[in-house]
Amino acid sequence: MSGEAKTRTGEEGNGPPGSVLFVCGMNAIRSPMAEAIARGLARKGTYIASAGVRHGERDPFVDAVLSEVGLDLGNREPQSLDELEDDFFDLIVTLAPEAHHRALDMNRGNAVDIVYWPTPDPSVAAGTREQILASYRDVRDMLALRLRKLFAIEPPTD
Repeated sequence: MSGEAKTRTGEEGNGPPGSVLFVCGMNAIRSPMAEAIARGLARKGTYIASAGVRHGERDPFVDAVLSEVGLDLGNREPQSLDELEDDFFDLIVTLAPEAHHRALDMNRGNAVDIVYWPTPDPSVAAGTREQILASYRDVRDMLALRLRKLFAIEPPTD
């Protein structure tokens, strides 16, 4: 790899990464959801983390839709990029435009792959509780599909 941060737009690469960071705006919805799903899919020993550009508050709808598929965040709380304990990753997956720009700025000159997965913010959904949950489920399922590709796992057959 060169000494420059590379931007990828898909899941291509040389096999599953050994460490992955998911980044969104506030580490409250998309990135912790991706982290939880990835932990369930990645091979043992893969380091998975998530953070936000800014600090956010935990979103109870995330807990609800993750529990539907047997996952949970435990007592994990949102953290900002500045609060990360580790700062080297094989792959950084950004899920919002501001997260992508920040990841590129932070990693200039580093040999890290940066992938942008445009992911809708389900917190903007309106309507009944069930309609809002449906929006969160859509994001969860989209992330799960992308993560299965990233970790080279066949999707379940129904």
